[in-house]
Amino acid sequence: MFLEIEGLTMQFGGLSALKDVSMTVEEGEIHGLIGPNGSGKTTTFNVVSGYYKPSGGRITFRKRDITGLPAHKITATGFARTFQNLRLFKSMTVLDNVLVGMGQHATTGLWQEILNPIAVRREEKGFIEKAMKLLELLGIANLSGYPATSLSYGHQRRVEIARALGTDPTILLLDEPAAGLNDVESKDLRETLVKIRASGVTIVLIEHDMKLVMGICDVITVLDYGRKIAEGNSERVSTDPVVIEAYLGKEDRP
Repeated sequence: MFLEIEGLTMQFGGLSALKDVSMTVEEGEIHGLIGPNGSGKTTTFNVVSGYYKPSGGRITFRKRDITGLPAHKITATGFARTFQNLRLFKSMTVLDNVLVGMGQHATTGLWQEILNPIAVRREEKGFIEKAMKLLELLGIANLSGYPATSLSYGHQRRVEIARALGTDPTILLLDEPAAGLNDVESKDLRETLVKIRASGVTIVLIEHDMKLVMGICDVITVLDYGRKIAEGNSERVSTDPVVIEAYLGKEDRP
């Protein structure tokens, strides 16, 4: 089993944000996580990626229990994620933002800089080449020297994804990557996600763009008020009356 979530519960005081949620993500798939605002999607990501310690339940990744581990340790197991709100380094270029994501893989340090500068330069060159390949994958290699925040919103999203991929993840958690994108940008994103999956990275996707979700996800899990109400392929989920009532049929629901 690749990623297995069993009975996940998250309470904040007297509020239950997640209530006995279980789901399985298979290696190599694109798995969608959808639901109305406040249904527990981002909370699920925060718990799985180590930003919150769950109140109950169990999370297993590649047969290893990672429940309650801090974020940096979960990242080291092969997780990477993006956030609803962009978290780019405003004063850095696109390339430098991606290089930051590769910092954990550096093997040289201050003493190597002094004693063996050639090895340090060789490692830096390797990181730059890898970062440029990621930017090429995301279709923004030509923008590598620009300040990250000078780019369009859609391109900034791509920078954030490239930076996450710079950590060499085996599973990538994307929190609303299509938010704020127009139809053309959303279509480009879909093609990019397919390429990322083809490179060997499993994807879990929180998204409100139903056209994107239904067109790309192998499996979709639906949450409502912190509970799982449905799961299956796009056809099964889109025709489920419970899902239609809770989400798809109520686009204006607060």
